Amino acid sequence: SGLTHESHRKDVEQVYLRCSEGSIEWMYPTGALIVNLRPNISPASYKHLTVCIKPFKDSAGANIYLEKTGELKLLVRDGDRSPSRVYCFGYDQGGLFVEATPQQDISRKITGFQYELMSKGIAADLHTASAPCRPCSDTEVLLAVCTSDFVIRGSIQNVTNEAEEQESVIHVGVNKLYRQKSKVFQLTGESGNWRGQIKTLLECGVKPGDGDFLFTGRMHFGEARLGCAPRFKDFQRMYKEAKDKGLNPCEIGPD
Repeated sequence: SGLTHESHRKDVEQVYLRCSEGSIEWMYPTGALIVNLRPNISPASYKHLTVCIKPFKDSAGANIYLEKTGELKLLVRDGDRSPSRVYCFGYDQGGLFVEATPQQDISRKITGFQYELMSKGIAADLHTASAPCRPCSDTEVLLAVCTSDFVIRGSIQNVTNEAEEQESVIHVGVNKLYRQKSKVFQLTGESGNWRGQIKTLLECGVKPGDGDFLFTGRMHFGEARLGCAPRFKDFQRMYKEAKDKGLNPCEIGPD
């Protein structure tokens, strides 16, 4: 809290974080914070990391910069209300410099954001600029089965479009849960059905439809993000073809 050093408004404080994901909440920001992300991995691996931050919806009171060797590049301007906006940069591009903005009133201000450190390959999967809605090839599907944070067989129960955030929420009924990194898909009600939600871009135009799909994807800031999602019968075909040729990257029961 900035109130703990009200008399040191121009102070720059250092914060060191060892976790690969977490959040920063700075109440009554004054002065500046330098946020040093120091994950418990070999420093030689830092160059392979991408940092992503997602400001809290009501974050206010400071600008967030990318800083390297004294040069500042503005990432998030104080008061920017872009919903669900995520800002990503290479770990070697610099660190985070959070500077409080002058305030004319004494109303409560909190600057906050979530952060995640991930390999550049995973970050590219989540933020692919070219053809984000393109169907996956057979090879991409089979690899996604092995490497995704969640893999389920299920059907689309409903799709909710969030125009402001430019996202669609896919409400999924789960028929078989192969793997999940966190408990996004859970048992609901007395019927004992598994259900969950997966987010994707609004521009992909996902609509409710009949039949089962194989849903794969990544966890990103606590949300399931859609990766490859072929029709289940198509997945069974490509899995069998790869298995007959001994080319499956990993084993999974496709039935």
